[in-house]
Amino acid sequence: MGGLVGGAGAGGEVACGRITHSSFLCCQSYQQVIEIPRASNIIFQHCLIMDKRIFQLSISALLVMSCALLNMEKLPVKEDSTTTPNQVTSTALPTQPAYYPGQLVDYLAQAGDMLPALAVHFNTTEAEIRKANPDLSQDVTTLLPGLAMKIPIHYSPIWGTPYQIVPDNVFINGPLAGRFKTSEFIARYPGWLKDYSEYAGGLTRSGTEIVDLVALNFSVSPQILLTLLEYQLHALTDPQTPQTRYMLGYVEIEHEGLYLQLVWAANILNNGYYGWRSGPIKTFEHVDGKLERPDPWQNAATVAIQSYFLDKPESEYSIAIGPEGMAKTFKDLFGNPWEVQETHIPGSLQQPVLLFPFHAGETWSFTGGPHPGWGTLEPYAAIDFAPPENVGICNPSKFLVTAMADGVVARSEAGIVVLDLDGDGDERTGWNIIYLHVAIDGRVTAGTRVNAGDSIGHPSCEGRGVIANGTHVHIARKYNGEWIPAGGTLAFNLEGWIAQDGLKPYLGTLTRGSETITACMGCVNSASRVTAGQ
Repeated sequence: MGGLVGGAGAGGEVACGRITHSSFLCCQSYQQVIEIPRASNIIFQHCLIMDKRIFQLSISALLVMSCALLNMEKLPVKEDSTTTPNQVTSTALPTQPAYYPGQLVDYLAQAGDMLPALAVHFNTTEAEIRKANPDLSQDVTTLLPGLAMKIPIHYSPIWGTPYQIVPDNVFINGPLAGRFKTSEFIARYPGWLKDYSEYAGGLTRSGTEIVDLVALNFSVSPQILLTLLEYQLHALTDPQTPQTRYMLGYVEIEHEGLYLQLVWAANILNNGYYGWRSGPIKTFEHVDGKLERPDPWQNAATVAIQSYFLDKPESEYSIAIGPEGMAKTFKDLFGNPWEVQETHIPGSLQQPVLLFPFHAGETWSFTGGPHPGWGTLEPYAAIDFAPPENVGICNPSKFLVTAMADGVVARSEAGIVVLDLDGDGDERTGWNIIYLHVAIDGRVTAGTRVNAGDSIGHPSCEGRGVIANGTHVHIARKYNGEWIPAGGTLAFNLEGWIAQDGLKPYLGTLTRGSETITACMGCVNSASRVTAGQ
C-alpha cells in the first residue's frame, strides 16, 4: 500500500515514549508552521497571526537569527487537499487565537465535509457560510476536497488542538485498506497477537481474524485497530500476552477478551468519527470534568481518536493525541499517512437510484428511523422495515427482502447480506447496501449477481450478536467504506421518499412531497405504512 505498508522491522520495538520539548512560531492566517527545537533549557513558544506583508517585514530578521542560532529547519508542508499543515512536534500542542465574532477565516474543504457540520464546527450557521461563499450551489452535498472557502467563525475558549493525527482515508476500511494484508503484516512481528486466538463471532478465530472481522463489520481500517493495539498493548512487539480479559481497559463483563474489547473500541471510534462528520459532537467532557471543543479545522479521524482517549487522565490524553502518541505509532508501523494522495469521498457525492427493499405493490411498516448502522452509537446510518405480518414478533416470514439496485453480493453470512453496487465484489469500494436480519433459509449466496427487485432472502430476527424484537430488515449504506448517515445532507432516498432524523435514534420520518410516513418502532399503524412502487 505504498508508504503505508512498510515500517519497523519484525524485531523493532515501536516506541511510545515521552514527547520531546520544542516550540513553534506559527502564522495561522497562511497555515505556516515553523518548528524551533529546544535550545539548552529555554522553551521558546510564540504564535503570531498577522498580515503576510507585516509578517515578512517585521519578523524575517527574527527568523533568520533564530534559524542561525538554533540550526532550525522548516517543516515541509504539502499544499494539497489531503495534507494537513498541523503536523508539528511540540510538548504544548498549538491552539487557535481569539477571533472576533463573525471574523472570516480561510478553510480548505476536507473530503466528506458538508455544510451543516461545518456550521457546527465553526460555531456559525449554514446561512452565514453560504453568504460568505455565494458560488456554492443550493443542492451541494459533499464539498470538493481542497475547495478554498471563507467561513465566519465565532470564538470558543475551549477549543482543542488543531494537530491532526491521521487522515480520514486511512481511518475507514475503504479502498486503501483493500491493499493491506493483515495476516502478512502481523506475521512479520514477534508480538503476542501473532499466536493469539479466542472464540469470537461464533468461531474460534486467530488474532488476525479478529482484527479483520471488527474492521469489516465496523468499517474501521485494520491499520487503525493495529495501531491502537500496539500503542496500548504492544501487541505486535511484546511476546507477553496481557494478563487481563479487559485488555483495552474497558471493564465490563459483556466485553471480555480481545474481540469484544475491539468491538467496544471500534464503536467508540466510529461514534467520534461520525459524530464530527455529521455535526452532533460539539464538546468533549474529560474525566476531571474539563470541557473541550474540537478545533474547527479538525478532521474526523483525529476527533475519533481524541474521543477514544477521553477516559484517560489529561497527561495520558495529551500524549495519545499528540505527535508522540498514536500518530507516531501509526507512522512507525505503516509510514507517513499524509503522503497518500487519495481522496475517498469526492465532491458532490450523490446516492444512486434505490428502490424499497421489498416488492412493488407490497405495503410494509417503517419500524425504525435513522439509528446505528452497526454497533450502538454513531453513525445513524440505518433504517428498518417490517413485513405486514407478525410485527413485533420473531416468526418466519413468507415475504421477501429484495435488491434495491443492480449489483453483486459481496458478503452473505449469518443474518447479513452486503450488496455491492459497483460489481467488483469488494464492500470497501463504491456504494454498498448492508442488509441485516436476513434469514438463512433462501438467503442469496456471495458472488451472485442480482438485478433491482430480485430476491435477497426473507426478513427475520437472525443476526449474530444483534438483538431484534421482531421480524424485519435493517438497511444501511456505505460509500468507499464510509458509512453514509440515513438522514441529513445525503439522506436515504427510496423511490422519492427521503429519510429524516427524529429526536432520538429509531424515530424519524420518510417524506415525499406533502406526504409523511412516521417510524413506529416495533409496532404497526397507518402512519407507518408505506407501499413500494407507487
